[in-house]
Amino acid sequence: MRVLLIEDDPMIGKAVLQGMRNASFSVDWVQRASAAEQALSTDVYALVILDLGLPGKDGLQILKKLREQGSATPVVIATARDAVADRINGLNLGADDYVVKPFDLHELIARVRAVLRRHAGSGNPVLEFGGLLLDPIHKTVSRAGVPLDVSRREFAILEILMRNPGAVVSRELLEDSVYGWGEEVGSNAVEVHLHNLRKKLGPERIKNVRGVGYRITES
Repeated sequence: MRVLLIEDDPMIGKAVLQGMRNASFSVDWVQRASAAEQALSTDVYALVILDLGLPGKDGLQILKKLREQGSATPVVIATARDAVADRINGLNLGADDYVVKPFDLHELIARVRAVLRRHAGSGNPVLEFGGLLLDPIHKTVSRAGVPLDVSRREFAILEILMRNPGAVVSRELLEDSVYGWGEEVGSNAVEVHLHNLRKKLGPERIKNVRGVGYRITES
């Protein structure tokens, strides 16, 4: 899943970026309000982690604009503002959760996963297709009840394919879902991950539709 991190503190930003990537999220990190608004207008994110004290504009203005535009993208506020009135204001403007700094990174990731579960409409939104089970929260994959060992990028690709069963997903969409800004992407990186997935799932499970993209099949 691709997450937008809006945080101007370099130390906190680097820690959250690395922690989220270690938890198998693809993360884009911006440090200014203007960059955040640009990212939100051009890319699609599963969730936003939002600091409030940003250079140029208060984070609450970003949240307010996002909701006024009709966006339902989940937002977790992560800020040093700990007054009850600030929490109420943030939640009333449409935040899905509110975390006060300094926070434990593991707790932040747990809260992110909880918000994603709520937005998925299920306490355990496991994806199932053709004997494959993929748990987006616990980051596990199994085939016919047997656990499979997949890398975080293989997991991200498989998740996108299983969220669009039978549909053709473009290489560009797969790449955007797997790699955040600043991550080096080789010219055939997606193909390498797909090759590894085929070895684990079976050669016929992921079809290449020449010139269009890839789709997952039931067998």
